[in-house]
Amino acid sequence: MTTELQAWLTLALTPGIGPVGFLKLIDAFGSAEHAAAARAAQTEKLVGREAAEALQAGAAAEPARAALAWAEGDGCHLITLQDDDYPPQLAEAASPPPLLFARGRRELLARPMLAVVGSRAATPQGKRNAEDFSSALAAHGYTIVSGLASGIDAAAHHGALAHPASTIAVIGTGIDRVYPASNRQLAHRVAAEGLILSEFPLGMGPLAGHFPRRNRIIAGLALGCLVVEAGNASGSLISARLAMESNRDVMAIPGSIHNAQARGCHRLIKDGARLVETVDDVLDEIGRLPAAPAAAERETEPEAPPLLLSMGWEPVLADSLAGTLGLTPGEVYAMLLELELAGRVASLPGGRFQRLAQL
Repeated sequence: MTTELQAWLTLALTPGIGPVGFLKLIDAFGSAEHAAAARAAQTEKLVGREAAEALQAGAAAEPARAALAWAEGDGCHLITLQDDDYPPQLAEAASPPPLLFARGRRELLARPMLAVVGSRAATPQGKRNAEDFSSALAAHGYTIVSGLASGIDAAAHHGALAHPASTIAVIGTGIDRVYPASNRQLAHRVAAEGLILSEFPLGMGPLAGHFPRRNRIIAGLALGCLVVEAGNASGSLISARLAMESNRDVMAIPGSIHNAQARGCHRLIKDGARLVETVDDVLDEIGRLPAAPAAAERETEPEAPPLLLSMGWEPVLADSLAGTLGLTPGEVYAMLLELELAGRVASLPGGRFQRLAQL
């Protein structure tokens, strides 16, 4: 460990300094070592009195020691803004994180990345789209970046994991925490086969203000951002807005006018995002990688049975289908179960079912 690295950790982990204050200190003092050694009277005008006093008092000493000890673990890395493999596209973004905790395959940071994001409260079709698009794009050589949240994020990671070393999760907690806890198994798999990133100190919980900061990293890492399904209040729209501001490609999948979880996507399309319906649409926008592994040929979709054609694309009651087709409810439920096992419909609360599109 160099003295400069220790000073870098001290600045990055001192409460109240943040990415903007960090860069101000480096610009003013020329190095992290000189900035960390400065007195509060010298740093106050740059980061404020509270942060300046915390720096002088050594508030980051224990978090820095913990970070260095953590980095001794297998697959654990501390990546600084001055490292050669710090992603250049993230370094060019507004307020790049000066320090990243990384767990997993660090070399993925050199690969072309695409952000796939959306709502936590996703519909079955939205999650299916996220998984299918992510799997297909990973097969074309893209590393899928998302936020390890419930809904679209989790589906995107699952889809990418169908291919080796094809996903990065950026989280809004310390890297030793998993939020939500229901994604713990998924997080372990991403760490083993892909990469998890966080800018937050070890042990840090999921505070509300962390997630917009996480989203700026997602947007900064990726060449483009695909919003699969999002309501008007979805945090994924932050990632899309930041991507637009950084002149990255922003794409959105349209949905039903009756689906509240599609309205954010429709708003993005009105604001200039590219409407995409297929993986080819996405590749036409962000480009096909010349050295990408050959994507697996998709099997032809089997012909839709009459029951499936009768469903349309909105949720429908099984009893209503029975009346339409002149079948008994038992016959319809048996057919729906077969279609659900084949991944062609999803069951919803209240005896409703929804048809799932096939990419």
